[in-house]
Amino acid sequence: MLTPARIPYLLLLPATLFLCAFFLYPFVLVAIEAFTRDGTFTAQNFQTALGHWKFPAAMTNTLLLAAVVVPIQTALALLMAVLVTKMTSGRDMALYVFTIPLGISDLAAGIIWLAIFEQSGFLNSMLYHLGIIDQPGTWLGYQSKGVIFAAVVLAEVWRATAIMLVILVAGMGLIPKEYDEAAEVFGASPWKRFIRVTLPLLRPSLQTALILRVILAFEVFAVVAALGGTSLPVLMGETYHWQFALQDRGVAAAFAIVILAISIAATLVIMRALRVPKEARI
Repeated sequence: MLTPARIPYLLLLPATLFLCAFFLYPFVLVAIEAFTRDGTFTAQNFQTALGHWKFPAAMTNTLLLAAVVVPIQTALALLMAVLVTKMTSGRDMALYVFTIPLGISDLAAGIIWLAIFEQSGFLNSMLYHLGIIDQPGTWLGYQSKGVIFAAVVLAEVWRATAIMLVILVAGMGLIPKEYDEAAEVFGASPWKRFIRVTLPLLRPSLQTALILRVILAFEVFAVVAALGGTSLPVLMGETYHWQFALQDRGVAAAFAIVILAISIAATLVIMRALRVPKEARI
């Protein structure tokens, strides 16, 4: 018999089934692959993954990309969200323009920026016609890891900032205007109103946006593959390499578990840092 107390569980049932089918079950399969070798339980896959000569560079590049990209995207998303929220006309059009990159896949974004940085690309053409260079330069060569890293950062910031923007705009829409108006009456400047009123009340949305973006940052692959190939190893790239190039599913699963572990750790840190007190919830 359906009672009012059971209705919430019934509404959660579709999402629960979806998570079990498309997350929990695949995770169990990956965990089995990671901790078994030739049918026996072992840590050999993790020893191979962690002991591989590319692992330190892949881990460093992945963490560094997340440490650089996510703060830039957070600042830009906050700025754009404030601009969109304060607009009295053309708000929907501005939000649409800002979110256009959401419709572009990772690989497509990488190819677009490759067309800018490659030897016959837009950047060399512009610099040549401006008289800054005499001949096209090789920006994405294997010796230019710094330029490759910067190109990946630009591509990721351009492509994925809109993910955070949509969440923050929705969060700002839930903040009652009376709080901001009351602070203005008491003489608070726009900056102080943003720091003391908007930002604390936006914490739940900011927490969600940061968790989602950090997890996706740890999974960066297609943009790096398009712009740097193997010159800039990342964890997800090594996972792909072991799975399809070396045909070693166990080590690939071990890399996937490592990515999952750092994602969970980052999520716990963000939830702890942006914990919302009950008395501060709207």
